[in-house]
Amino acid sequence: QVQLVESGGGLVQPGGSLRLSCATSGFSFSSYAIQWYRQAPGKERELVASISSTGGSTNYADAVKGRFTISRDNAKGTVDLQMNHLKPEDTAVYHCNVYRFRTNYWGQGTQVTVSS
Repeated sequence: QVQLVESGGGLVQPGGSLRLSCATSGFSFSSYAIQWYRQAPGKERELVASISSTGGSTNYADAVKGRFTISRDNAKGTVDLQMNHLKPEDTAVYHCNVYRFRTNYWGQGTQVTVSS
């Protein structure tokens, strides 16, 4: 079955960096775009970044442009999210996502907390 497992979250000071990783299995990874979403307490889930199946196209939310970078390794079935210059407003649970055969698949999420 489709599985997505996020890792790399934690507590970081404002201005710091974290690298999230999403390990996948159970589907033809190189055929699908992958997304990173986040959800802060009391807020709706929002799309942070997406990457095409080949990695040749990426998109970012305005709030993270220039600070976050999404990448993928089709040989390993992983997608990373490099997050630099982190702000308190980046605090959220981050999930990776794949939309496949009219179904959204989600990982369990990884908590990112930006605080001094």
